[in-house]
Amino acid sequence: MEHQHILILDFGGQYNQLIARRVRECSVYCEVRPYNKVTLDDIRADAPAGIIFTGGPNSVYGEGAPSVPKELFELGIPVLGICYGSQLMAYVLGGEVATCITSEYGKTETEYDKDCVLFSADELPKKAVSWMSHTDYIAKMPEGFKKAAQTWNCPVAAMYNEEKKLYAVQFHPEVNHTEHGITMIYNFVRKVCGCSGDWTMGNYAETAIKTVREKVGSGKVLLALSGGVDSSVLAALLSKAVGRQLTCIFVDHGFMRKHEGDEVEAAFADWDINFVRVDAKEQFLGKLRGVSDPEKKRKIIGEEFIRVFEAEAKKIGRVDFLAQGTIYPDVIESGSGDAAVIKSHHNVGGLPDYVDFKEIIEPLRMLFKDEVRRLGTELGLSETLVWRQPFPGPGLAVRIMGEITDEKLEILRDADHIFREEIANAGLDRSINQYFAVLTDNRSVGVMGDFRTYDYTLALRAVETSDFMTAEFSRIPYEVLEVCSRRIVNEVKNINRVVYDITTKPPATIEWE
Repeated sequence: MEHQHILILDFGGQYNQLIARRVRECSVYCEVRPYNKVTLDDIRADAPAGIIFTGGPNSVYGEGAPSVPKELFELGIPVLGICYGSQLMAYVLGGEVATCITSEYGKTETEYDKDCVLFSADELPKKAVSWMSHTDYIAKMPEGFKKAAQTWNCPVAAMYNEEKKLYAVQFHPEVNHTEHGITMIYNFVRKVCGCSGDWTMGNYAETAIKTVREKVGSGKVLLALSGGVDSSVLAALLSKAVGRQLTCIFVDHGFMRKHEGDEVEAAFADWDINFVRVDAKEQFLGKLRGVSDPEKKRKIIGEEFIRVFEAEAKKIGRVDFLAQGTIYPDVIESGSGDAAVIKSHHNVGGLPDYVDFKEIIEPLRMLFKDEVRRLGTELGLSETLVWRQPFPGPGLAVRIMGEITDEKLEILRDADHIFREEIANAGLDRSINQYFAVLTDNRSVGVMGDFRTYDYTLALRAVETSDFMTAEFSRIPYEVLEVCSRRIVNEVKNINRVVYDITTKPPATIEWE
């Protein structure tokens, strides 16, 4: 089934894939592609219902700045430019872009022209807050364009050419801070582009199963099953697509949470799949001995995962495909197009150069975490698996600062177990999207009884988010944190101080490493 779709051209902004999320909330399919990997012929052949230009860190008039050919605007396809994308549209079509006298960052009162279709909804007022982040601005609009919004410092906060269906906004409608931003994106994809909203998670499941079945044919598939949400949903999807051609490999690398290895095995005991549990604790610990740098940890773990899979594949016989539960935030943070690498994920940037499989298949690669959960429900997964707490592939290895040892792993397992237990006891386990403990490499002086201690500081982290691209720290009641702190210090040896991380994402990431 072919869906109406929107093409999103990425010009290097770190959080541009939030645009994709907002488009999908309008029940319209979309894909994000680096601007320099798509030609005019590709676009003609792809025939998107509309194109969205994302933001980016460059100045459009700078040497070597990302650009598009003028002919793109002559294809008859509606275009929406956001931030850098708006300036690019103005610049390529003959307008002028210059450096702002006063840059705009953050929440900004913006005045809209409701005659422009982007701002025509009844619920959108003439004045509202938008989220700005720019040092350049449109100093002169191209011929044929009208101004559609302005702020105190930005005379052209939006512009449009209704006849050619070209629209541009200097602010970021994709972020929650822009009031009615989702309505603006809805107006573009549904009213300007004419999309009917024919994309649902049910359709995605149907298409993904069909695509996997056609690609795999009679081949065998090996899945990296961690027991987390992503790999569990992928196991269900692959099971429906290829049945017993699938073998799920659960690598117990020794970095699982307390009792988790046994819980994962039990959860899949009754499934009609080939399930193999591999005890590789000593292998992974040996490779990580003496390693403290987080990027090196991730790279080493990524390669060891592949090597374990290769070894298990040889025992099974010929295996053609390696399946991974990579999702969009993994791809984004590992670098997409010209975007910066925040951290390499073990199943993206951490892969070695050589992988002994015909191909890697990643059916969840275009989905955000909440979409993965909806897909799991669509596939009939149990609520327990669908709502399992997110857990990184490298496990506790990236929740221990510095070198990893057996002693540190046991300390963190016990402390993390207490934290998760008390969050559940307080009834907060469904309202907090991710929560965990981090064993820092810092020691501090404490007093227990009449004795001086010099032990580790443990950090607690809990965030609330819908897409895992941005996140707010959770406002856990003090009395709950107090119980967590008291139990951890009293019940776990070698911890004498507990702190709570109140940093948002950005500037921090959700995980510490």
